[in-house]
Amino acid sequence: MENSKTKRKVDLLPIYYLLPSLLLIVLINFYPFLSGLFYSLSDGSLVKQGSFVGLANYVRLFGMPDFGHSLVFSAIFAFFSVIGSYVIGLGLAVLLNKDFPGRGFFRVALLVPWIVPSIVSIISWRWMLGAQEGLVNTFLVWLGLEPVLFLANEKWAIFTVCLIKIWRSFPFMMVSCLAGLQSIDSALYESAAIDGAGRWKSFVYITLPQLKSISIVCWILMTIWSFNDFDTIWLLTQGGPANATENLIILAYKYTFTKNDVGTGSAMAIIALIILMMLATLFLKNQNKEQDV
Repeated sequence: MENSKTKRKVDLLPIYYLLPSLLLIVLINFYPFLSGLFYSLSDGSLVKQGSFVGLANYVRLFGMPDFGHSLVFSAIFAFFSVIGSYVIGLGLAVLLNKDFPGRGFFRVALLVPWIVPSIVSIISWRWMLGAQEGLVNTFLVWLGLEPVLFLANEKWAIFTVCLIKIWRSFPFMMVSCLAGLQSIDSALYESAAIDGAGRWKSFVYITLPQLKSISIVCWILMTIWSFNDFDTIWLLTQGGPANATENLIILAYKYTFTKNDVGTGSAMAIIALIILMMLATLFLKNQNKEQDV
């Protein structure tokens, strides 16, 4: 009897250690989620709780033109941010994986866009691009070209916010890919060289497959961060001009805090969560299938 009691106490010990952390996770993650879910099912405002309306807010979303536009822009913004940052990050990682003078300096210098606080970097970009008298337009005029309205023209604004997001994100991809490259066995490249494979074939048939697992994780994380990006777009354009760069998160913010419609804003946030969970599940399922083959 004594042994069984002692065993039972030992089995419960890890739970006691984990309990404070589990409670903290519940408070930080699950409580806000459940609150948002409840608000999305009601017609309340910031000052009034409102009454339960079921799925009425969700049904109303699909008849709103600004919701459809923000959903499309969110997808475009995330797609180009992920592709652009991955291509640049992988290319730089391949270069930095080689031995050359000053490699340590470049490894640190290329992390600057990721390290600098977002408000500092984005305000600096806005100062350079945001007006005809900005640094970039001043240089264009000096070259005899017409100034470009980077943040006032709809097409240029979309291009600009995507470009700056890529600039801010490529260091994460670079560091992740560099870590993956350093874990690849050099014997694979030596065997490929003996078989007559050149650099390009070695890259396609060895490097890319070996980086696939870490690449999928990076794509998932970057898709989530880009889809939910608030500060980059808000500090640059606030969703303008003419709502051209308004993603789903900014639209939800405007409905919640500007239009005082907490139910609709929360419903938009829940829709964004569902979309991202579906994408992450598809990525991970595909990865698991290929690992099982």
